[in-house]
Amino acid sequence: MTIKLMHAAPSVSDTQRPVPRWALRTAYAIPLLLLPSCLWRLPFAFHFEMGQVDDGATTAPLWISIPYVFGLSVLTEVAALLCIGLVRGWGEVAPAWIPLVGGRRIPPAAAIVPAAIGGLVMTAVTVMMTLTWIGALDGTDYQNGWWEALAKVCISPIGLWGPLTLALTYAYYVRRCRPANTA
Repeated sequence: MTIKLMHAAPSVSDTQRPVPRWALRTAYAIPLLLLPSCLWRLPFAFHFEMGQVDDGATTAPLWISIPYVFGLSVLTEVAALLCIGLVRGWGEVAPAWIPLVGGRRIPPAAAIVPAAIGGLVMTAVTVMMTLTWIGALDGTDYQNGWWEALAKVCISPIGLWGPLTLALTYAYYVRRCRPANTA
């Protein structure tokens, strides 16, 4: 008796038309790609600067910094989890438990427009991040190269978020707005 979990295709039967395997895997990978940056950010809530050189800026009190940093991390993951809606049925028909709209079909533009805008914004963030790291823009100074390397390893996967979201958005558009190929 052999169990083939690693090679089994992801099963999604709750969408109107089949979701490409690459899109399904990409959508589920996005929250995992952002997790290192969310975890890297958490010590800042407690004023641990993760090797960044203090520029003398005023530090917010803990009652502000803790909810802000934790909220930002949670918000980042929630936004990443919304990308899964581009490959699942709840991105086509609103779940029944949502008041007023539950069970209704979601117009494709209601998902495509915010996903495309989010993908473009995050792609712009990636360009700015890259320009900072190559020295074209002012960036953060670190106590040593190890702290800087840790920051780059944890933050770099964010650079994939925008382009991957745009790819998922295009796949969603093709699936929802173009006629099915009937050969």
